[in-house]
Amino acid sequence: MIVRYDSPFQISGDFTPKGDQEAAIASLCDGLESGYRFQTLLGATGTGKTYTMASVIQQMQRPALIIAHNKTLAAQLCQEFRAFFPENSVQYFISYYDYYQPEAYVPSSDLYIEKDSSVNEEIERLRHSATQSLLERRDIVVVASVSCIYGLGSPDVYADNVVTFETGTTFDLDDVLEQLIRMQFTRTTMLLERGSFRVQGDTLEIQPKDEEIVTRIEFFGDQIERIRLIDPLTKEVLDEPLRCSVFPATHYVTPFDRLEAALTTAAATPQSEAHLAIVLDSAQALAGGLRQVSDQIQQARQQADSQIGSQVAEFNDALSRVAELNRTIVRMAAQGQDVSGLVDQRQALVDQIAGIVPLREIQREGGQIVLYSAGGATLLDGQPAVLSIQPTGVIRAESGPLPGLMLN
Repeated sequence: MIVRYDSPFQISGDFTPKGDQEAAIASLCDGLESGYRFQTLLGATGTGKTYTMASVIQQMQRPALIIAHNKTLAAQLCQEFRAFFPENSVQYFISYYDYYQPEAYVPSSDLYIEKDSSVNEEIERLRHSATQSLLERRDIVVVASVSCIYGLGSPDVYADNVVTFETGTTFDLDDVLEQLIRMQFTRTTMLLERGSFRVQGDTLEIQPKDEEIVTRIEFFGDQIERIRLIDPLTKEVLDEPLRCSVFPATHYVTPFDRLEAALTTAAATPQSEAHLAIVLDSAQALAGGLRQVSDQIQQARQQADSQIGSQVAEFNDALSRVAELNRTIVRMAAQGQDVSGLVDQRQALVDQIAGIVPLREIQREGGQIVLYSAGGATLLDGQPAVLSIQPTGVIRAESGPLPGLMLN
């Protein structure tokens, strides 16, 4: 049986109702006793709404759940209620994820992002403390975010897996160790962590999931001789209770007898083998289809890479030949020689480049040729949108259209 710590709600004597708070407290309590499901308390910031609700909790003597819309506000309210109820249990219950990345797939880049998360162990401890306090006492206030609306498994199964130790009672140590394993505790011979235990002779030490202290159970044979709560760092004895309860290390604990019953039922079902065969065949067919699609994607990607590589090589070769022709044309024109044939060759190469990437040609003074990509688009292989071929044959990259030139 779970050890209970029942005591009445009692607000600290440092606080008393002021102004309209007495009337608001009486009205809200009357509404609760009348069975009203919804009531609204209006008030400006700093008018004492939190204290008013604490007073209602004290008068009604009921467990209370306070839901805030974010973690920060929940933490602030939790501290305020702890100041109002220093002798009662005020717990903090929010999501224990510091970071959560859901599973995702980006088709455009064929990128798979696996699920990733980071759990805050201190917040997880506070969550366990909240659920355990709900089973141990009625004088409890839980301040939570919307995380509290999600299921945590069966409360009955969770309570059934609690182990209660009492001084003077008889326990078989092996049975206790087996039960702790079923409660998802981890046995260790090294440093204790939350959710672990160790055995040294007739002494059992347990680090509960919700506590920062160690529970030491000292046996004399099969009889519990003494229970002590110890600071794990200083080894100081904090208390020697006569009884204590140890709760499961996870909210999702499942009894072994239920697991065995489920496995037995599945094995005894006549259609189970045929059903598993169908599921297996479907899984294999799906895996084969996925492999086929993956192979097709890989093949298409290789073909595209090969085609792009060929186009880049052709583009670079033609561009180099245009630069060489341009140097020859400039030199021969300066000597008064006929260059019409070379100009035709150069134009043919420019047309060849335009067949790879849409370009336009502009002739400038001094024999400079400027090649623009159509619409200002980036050329293949990361080439800039503007390439200028100088009279010397040097190809110069420009960051944009040259000054004084207009593009359609």
